[in-house]
Amino acid sequence: MKKYLKYTKNFYFLFTLFFVIWMVFIDSNDILTQYKLKAKLNELERQKEFYLERKEKIQADRKELMSNNELLEKFARERYLMKRKNEDLYVVVEE
Repeated sequence: MKKYLKYTKNFYFLFTLFFVIWMVFIDSNDILTQYKLKAKLNELERQKEFYLERKEKIQADRKELMSNNELLEKFARERYLMKRKNEDLYVVVEE
């Protein structure tokens, strides 16, 4: 027991112990903060993958729309309620 008490009076041992406790629990870059940041990074990477896939799909749809005039006209009529000058447009709202 005296052997262990001798180490607790050593300045370097106490300083090292204090430093480890400070870095693990108290510092702004402690273990808990690092874990939260890692989890957030993983979530953002998943979102990045989702948006990159969605971007590719939208670009493919846009390319298809711009190459086919009939499809472009159908898209404009459905999405933006566009019509020709000699047509009447009726919007049916389901309740």
